Amino acid sequence: MGEVRGSHSEWTFLTNHARVLLAISRDPGARLRDIAEGCGVTERTVQAIVTDLEEAGYLTRSRADDGRRNHYGIVRGSRFRHPAEAGHQISGLLTLLADPRGATEKGRS
Repeated sequence: MGEVRGSHSEWTFLTNHARVLLAISRDPGARLRDIAEGCGVTERTVQAIVTDLEEAGYLTRSRADDGRRNHYGIVRGSRFRHPAEAGHQISGLLTLLADPRGATEKGRS
């Protein structure tokens, strides 16, 4: 058998782009500062990711009713970019991860 790595491995399953998109799906009116804190990245990184996601057609940005904040909308029909997942919409992942406790509780009903 191969060498077993320690429990503090450097990689994760989700990218920062996925984490930011998930945070926005949970709270479309969230401040970028709050998203950054929740994702463990800088606000500047979140700004760049939001721009990437908007340019790629995964989300829309508009001014919130208060005129001070942005409001984000997820384009739920968007599909994954990698060819291995290209047939799947991102909405499935967002639904699965949006409220893990709710999904578990629903699965038990």
